[in-house]
Amino acid sequence: MSPTLTCRTVATTDLTALDIESMFSVFNENFEGATIENFKRDLNDKNWVIQLYDSISGEIQGFSTLALYETMFKEKKISVVYSGDTIIRPAYWGTPELPKSWIHTVLEKSANMQQPVYWLLISSGYKTYRFLTVFYKEFYPCHQHSTPPEMKELMDHLASERFGDEYHLESGVVRFRESATPLRKGVAEVTDERLRDEDIAFYLEKNPHHDQGDELVCITRIHPDNFTPAGRRMAR
Repeated sequence: MSPTLTCRTVATTDLTALDIESMFSVFNENFEGATIENFKRDLNDKNWVIQLYDSISGEIQGFSTLALYETMFKEKKISVVYSGDTIIRPAYWGTPELPKSWIHTVLEKSANMQQPVYWLLISSGYKTYRFLTVFYKEFYPCHQHSTPPEMKELMDHLASERFGDEYHLESGVVRFRESATPLRKGVAEVTDERLRDEDIAFYLEKNPHHDQGDELVCITRIHPDNFTPAGRRMAR
């Protein structure tokens, strides 16, 4: 029988020591240079954790951390979902539970917000970037279109607000001075076959030092009208 996952969304303030230890174990298996101190510091900057656990053993097999907050842009209030660490063990790659749980959680937590909700995503691997290409119609940066000036300005504003001078405006990349955690070899290997995918080739062009832990800054609006057919299926 194929392994199956179940989801639960937990406020970071309600995480147990065992939760954090189990999540760090998954994280450390997939990223180099990880320390429990930096991992806890990053968690403290988030509101929610989507935990994916094996429905039989109950062991955490993946997770995604979220910061949901409001900020101002051009004298208007907007809502932002900042997506932090997102990882799942290889045995569960290809299962739909992670994107489905992520979309459901974000729609639920932002349901009462009147202002636009934007997803600020940073990714050090093409697999995370592929969430945008599969589930959202309009997102930036993308290979089909240049980023509109208004969206570039919003992306720069949010990234500078969050990362300060670790965000490099010209390249659109975050380069952490002390806490970079590049993916371990084998997690998101780039093959000739992968490079034939225009989205992946574009991602690698935009983030050439991803293997050193550089994070490409991306943005999309979270709204049912912006879901692809695959995104709408995940939102049901």
